[in-house]
Amino acid sequence: MKSVPAWVSYSIYRVLLFAAPLAILLLLGIRGWIAAVIAAIIGLSLSFILLRKSRENVARELYAARHRDKPTVTTDAALEDAALNRLESDGSAPATDQSAKAKPSNTP
Repeated sequence: MKSVPAWVSYSIYRVLLFAAPLAILLLLGIRGWIAAVIAAIIGLSLSFILLRKSRENVARELYAARHRDKPTVTTDAALEDAALNRLESDGSAPATDQSAKAKPSNTP
């Protein structure tokens, strides 16, 4: 069975830590926008205190996703690399014509 990603559980906990105080404040008869602001402050404070481990797991997963050890190689880049490797192994390098670089061709 596949485990739930850390960001999903963290998001659910954050929503619950906001929704529970909001529901309680609304049941106590506090106006909607005031209850929402107070619930947001309570939820933020509780999540900062109670969800430290989950927050660090999410940060670790985000860092790992952004800093992969092995860069992603596209098919096009792999084909170009293979062609260059073949040319290097043959001992011949692609011809570089300085006059061709100086005069652009009219073909698209």
